[in-house]
Amino acid sequence: MIGTPGSGATAVLDRPAVVSLRASTAADREFLRAVFFSTRIDEFAASGLSAGEVEALLAQQFDMQDSYYRRHYPAGRFDVVMAGETAVGRLYHDWQRGRGLNVIDIALLPDHRGAGIGTRLMRALVGQAVQAGLAVNLYVEVNNPVQSLYRRMGFVKCGENGIYESLRREAVPFDSPAEPLPGLQPSIVE
Repeated sequence: MIGTPGSGATAVLDRPAVVSLRASTAADREFLRAVFFSTRIDEFAASGLSAGEVEALLAQQFDMQDSYYRRHYPAGRFDVVMAGETAVGRLYHDWQRGRGLNVIDIALLPDHRGAGIGTRLMRALVGQAVQAGLAVNLYVEVNNPVQSLYRRMGFVKCGENGIYESLRREAVPFDSPAEPLPGLQPSIVE
């Protein structure tokens, strides 16, 4: 899920010169946790729980989500999104012949939302998937405003799973080519 575009995007990052990916390592765990926290903190802050309780709950959810993703997508790529030399988000993706590209999770830190980074990431992913003849699949929360981006990019609803909608984009090229994304390394599993 892409984070909701926010007013926190800075003028400096309106269009970073270089958006790239690098494989996450164990040393990135705290950063990946911070990205996850940033996508859920507002939801839980309104719950009436203390700050410590919210932090503990989010830490537990991050650990469970991370474990789930790595168990269910053993060939998945778990990348850190970079804007220049700065880590700004995470992109988890899984490429499978016959099933397509699954965008498992895409999230940016609040100060980097609304700057076009998510759009650039998605265009690059779709472009690579089209070259490989793969459809692109993802889940997004029903009320997430990023749905309008996905619709503009040609994704269509193909199902629901609780509070998430399943979206799919067939392997059809864009009208214009996507920018290359340094570090995007599709590992297509047969």
